Amino acid sequence: MGQIQKYKDLIGRRVADDQPEELAADLLRAASVNNGNWTGLWEGVLARLHDLPPETRSRIADGLVAQYHSEQAGPIARENTLVLLGIVSRDLPPHDRLTAERLALLDTISRQHSFWYGARYEDLVEAELAAGRPIAPAVVATVRRAVLHAYRNEDLPRTAKKLTEPPLNVGEEWAEEALRETDAGWRQLLAHMTTATAAKPSAKWDKQATALAGALGPDRVRAAVIRWLALVGRPRTFELDRGRYEPDVNSAYDPYNANALRGLAWLLSLLPPHPDTARALGALVETSLKKVAGIGPRNPKVANAGVNALARIDSEAALAELARLATRVTYKNTAKLLDAALEARAVALGLSREEIEELAVPAYGLTEVGRAEHRLGEATAVLEVHGSKAVLTWTNANGKQLQGVPAAVRRDHAEDLKELKAAVKDIDRMLSAQSERLDRQFLADRTWSYATWRERYLDHPLVGTLARRLLWTVDGTTACHADGALRTLTDTPVTDGTEVRLWHPVDHTPAEIVAWRDWLERHRITQPFKQAHREVYLLTDAERATGTYSNRFAAHILRQHQFHSLAAARGWTDRLRLAVDDELPPPTRDLPRWGLRAEFWIEGEGGEDYSDITDSGTFLRLRTDQVRFYPIDAPENSAHCAGGAYHMWLRDGADPVDPLPLSGIPPLVLSEVLRDVDLFVGVASIGNDPTWQDGGPGGRFQEYWTSYGFGELNQSAETRRLLLDRLIPRLAIADRCTLEGRFLHVKGDRHTYKIHLGSGNILRTPNDQYLCIVPKSDPAAPQAGYLPYEGDRMLAVILSKAMMLADDTRITDPTILSQL
Repeated sequence: MGQIQKYKDLIGRRVADDQPEELAADLLRAASVNNGNWTGLWEGVLARLHDLPPETRSRIADGLVAQYHSEQAGPIARENTLVLLGIVSRDLPPHDRLTAERLALLDTISRQHSFWYGARYEDLVEAELAAGRPIAPAVVATVRRAVLHAYRNEDLPRTAKKLTEPPLNVGEEWAEEALRETDAGWRQLLAHMTTATAAKPSAKWDKQATALAGALGPDRVRAAVIRWLALVGRPRTFELDRGRYEPDVNSAYDPYNANALRGLAWLLSLLPPHPDTARALGALVETSLKKVAGIGPRNPKVANAGVNALARIDSEAALAELARLATRVTYKNTAKLLDAALEARAVALGLSREEIEELAVPAYGLTEVGRAEHRLGEATAVLEVHGSKAVLTWTNANGKQLQGVPAAVRRDHAEDLKELKAAVKDIDRMLSAQSERLDRQFLADRTWSYATWRERYLDHPLVGTLARRLLWTVDGTTACHADGALRTLTDTPVTDGTEVRLWHPVDHTPAEIVAWRDWLERHRITQPFKQAHREVYLLTDAERATGTYSNRFAAHILRQHQFHSLAAARGWTDRLRLAVDDELPPPTRDLPRWGLRAEFWIEGEGGEDYSDITDSGTFLRLRTDQVRFYPIDAPENSAHCAGGAYHMWLRDGADPVDPLPLSGIPPLVLSEVLRDVDLFVGVASIGNDPTWQDGGPGGRFQEYWTSYGFGELNQSAETRRLLLDRLIPRLAIADRCTLEGRFLHVKGDRHTYKIHLGSGNILRTPNDQYLCIVPKSDPAAPQAGYLPYEGDRMLAVILSKAMMLADDTRITDPTILSQL
């Protein structure tokens, strides 16, 4: 306070002594004292300056110019001089004082995401406005973003309100595309979009948006907005400066434009329904939830606006997008909105949530299960579902298959062709979503009437392509679809029934499971996920001894971010462990059908010095511990992020609740929960990383990497081994492969190799020298032919490595050759 009063008094003395030029040096010393931060009580110093007569302030400005050019002025002092010059010169007649230097500083500011409002950069902008010069769009963008952090500051927002052009911030491809519309009507519409700052639009906002869109033409507006939204999430047109430890602002949305995106989502919901609208909104939701380093999801508010917009559209396509997103979105708040939207639609139709999800799946133009034909002139488009993909082929009038889209179709049926291509993409996305939904039905323990099941599953044009590759129990009899009918193990047709369930191996004998595996192979049926080959996790003697917890998957080291994504995809609730003094609950999965909550206890693994963390303070790795079960309403457990004992958080005098005995957990529930945890370990373990032969940072994980990468097989690897035992004799390289214990042995011309069936890691005989081969996603890689199920990436990696090593004289990769 004394320092500030000193400068207030100094201003008075300098003016009284007619020394305004010397006051310029005093102000620069003040800027040095406060580090260029003119907030709080320092604003009184500036107010004292503003009250000085114009001629006095003009002389102070001249003094600042002299200080700028003095030999002792450094870069910080020069920047402070420019800011002070803008403050002192406000409301003075335009004068060319350090204009070029001020523009250079503004150019620097234009490459910043935002600035601290105490720096008073808005005064530089005001100086330009006073001179009648337009402000560069990139500077406008920085000022607008800075306003979002301008706590208790009036000057910066006041300046920002003067910057009405352009209506959107430049730097994002979608926004710059929108700004190419120069008509006044479009500018008014875009300006209105930026006012979408609430969670939901008001009736007044909707009314104005409808009027503005109506003046331009609803169809024209929809087409333009959908074109813009297709560009959302692309790299910035110019990058912003970013410090080493700062969030990745270049991959995030511009926060000012984000409001406009919310408005555009709402606007689409006000226009007549169209399939393209639902697609665009669904894509916007997913793009907005993609994660950015140091930030998390790009912009959940925009994602939520997309969900709210879909919920307002009364169309089959919008309902389908809501149902699809409900199976894919893991961000908690957006997932809640999706649940609420589907629940509201279910209540309105008098249906259950599960039924509305089933009825929400469109046929996408398919006229029979997995197939449709569309005649376009002389050509016929055949749309077929092959496995998990839709394929579009063409035939001419004579039925001869064509290599590509006929030129006449491109010329005369452009819109129909566009819709067909969109349907292919829609089908691919929905097939993935429906496969995941069906995979989760085991724990839902659903039953259907036979007629309802046939309509919504077996004979549904899209879902039927999945349902017909799964095993079902009809009135206690297991059946699967083949050769045009639902059939039993003896191929006897099943034509009627009362109650249908999804088949799970835990309820059946090993002999029956093996018989159904043989049946699927005989009929060449590839299941959309593991069902007949699904791992079953029965209670072990060790778990009977521990009683209330399983240590089956303890003491593993997992990559935290990969685990976090997998857990969310499988319906678990998890929070990232940070290297901070805080406690968090374990990853949990609620099982409402059973009244249970599963917990997987973990802790951050960062070394004693917390060296293994991201720039944002997140542990890179986790150490695993127990799996437990509690009643679903039991108080929450928690433990320190960096490790330590879990304890129950009791509120309002609640009593502690003991974990439930594993022997009392239904076998289906125990098996599915442990299967999830096995998946987490099998995918996210550092033991799967072929580049970690040295044990990672400081070699601390050498022992674990070796024991996991070449150790005993887990349940999923055992399943893989059984499948390979049946599969290898059919391979072209069968004479070069043998299964022995934990390894697939492959005889090449240079060496013989051992591929571990769990990790995919390779040892080269005769001295078990490690061979590092990093797998790559290559659609052109040789395929193994028929596989009985989809989704086992490690199986594909092992087969790919085996095929390459069996022909090791043709390897050309220099990194691999140097090890052979």
